[in-house]
Amino acid sequence: MSDIPRRAAARTAKLAALPLGFAGRTALGLGKRAVGIASDVISADIQQRTAEQLFSVLGQLKGGAMKFGQALSVFEAALPEEMAGPYRQALTKLQEAAPPMPVASLHKALAEQLGDDWRDKFGEFDDSPAAAASIGQVHRATWKLKPARRNARPKTIQVAVKVQYPGAGEALLGDLKQLGRLAGMFKIIQPGIDVKPLLAELRERITEELDYAMEAETQRAFATAYEGDEEIFVPKVIAQAPRVLVTEWVEGTPLAKVISDGTVEERDEAGRLMALLHFSAPARAGLLHADPHPGNFRMLPDGRLGVIDFGAVARLPGGHPEPVGRLVRLALDGDAQGVVDGLRDEGFIAADAEIDAEAVLAFLRPMIEPVAVDEFRFSRAWLRGEATRLSNPRSPAYQLSRKLNLPPSYLLIHRVTLGSIGVLCQLEAEAPYRSILEEWLPGFAPVG
Repeated sequence: MSDIPRRAAARTAKLAALPLGFAGRTALGLGKRAVGIASDVISADIQQRTAEQLFSVLGQLKGGAMKFGQALSVFEAALPEEMAGPYRQALTKLQEAAPPMPVASLHKALAEQLGDDWRDKFGEFDDSPAAAASIGQVHRATWKLKPARRNARPKTIQVAVKVQYPGAGEALLGDLKQLGRLAGMFKIIQPGIDVKPLLAELRERITEELDYAMEAETQRAFATAYEGDEEIFVPKVIAQAPRVLVTEWVEGTPLAKVISDGTVEERDEAGRLMALLHFSAPARAGLLHADPHPGNFRMLPDGRLGVIDFGAVARLPGGHPEPVGRLVRLALDGDAQGVVDGLRDEGFIAADAEIDAEAVLAFLRPMIEPVAVDEFRFSRAWLRGEATRLSNPRSPAYQLSRKLNLPPSYLLIHRVTLGSIGVLCQLEAEAPYRSILEEWLPGFAPVG
């Protein structure tokens, strides 16, 4: 058996074993209940053990499991610390210690994608990866630029070379299929996270993310939109093939480092720039960066936010949908009936559903508190409070949420917005978010 099938089989075995452990813990809970131990103690115990096993296994995987883990990592701020801890440790281990592609396989991939003379295109090439991603690894190199004059010595620039793992597509699809069986486990850990739509969305975008030529096209659009910008930096694409992407190297502090070690001022500024990117990109590029994972961002020495991964995007040629901004503004203004009518028009409320408009406003108002004030500080505590309010079956918010729908056209925007909020809560960043929306979110700015 070759390495790729063997690794795929090992991944499948680990993932398949998870529901068995979950079933055992559920049976343990039933046994404890039979002898009179309080149900909330049982629930916490099952949550804790399930989280530890699930996060530990995700932390040992690549492909779909790693990508799924990264997508969920932005929600860890909503989890109690005793549950988030094992997950955070697993992700850190995963990102820092993922086994590199064998050098022979790396060189073979480069020759297949860039030609047998691939070495001639580089001044230097470091065979040791500078970073590992879910479907590939990144190498630091220097790229030879074509000289302006004949016989002139070629100049070189620092570049990042992203090389896709051989068999990554098959592994990714296989992992996602296996992970689809684990949705019930995530419901136990955090009932407010609906995993199945997230998996379906990831599955739909695999083809795009595996095609580096398509990613290059997207990155060029972002780079053009932000060329010369004083706050956002997008590296230029130097060369691309279906499975290799060469871009300018971005030197800066990883956002994860800012989250863990940054000063209050550094974290606040990173949060402001993340929000600025999120809301300005649809207007400027007709695109929404759809992977707000901290690993995809750097704080540059000159203070700009560097963005380094464009494999996942939402195409919004008309910018952010105008109803989003308009309905948030109506909610801030206390227009309960206007909010309900707008939500019904957009498909969030069924046409024949009876619903209390004031209850809907009470449901939404805490969520939009960050843009109700001039400046707001996101925090893990705030996100945990909202997660508890929305996921507690006894709360009015939970009961109301069961009457609401998420139209497919809004799924990706919703997921990216939640992911971005998760990062802002990890940063615990304070910024004038309302003014950013007033400038960039259609329909939000007050009229007159």
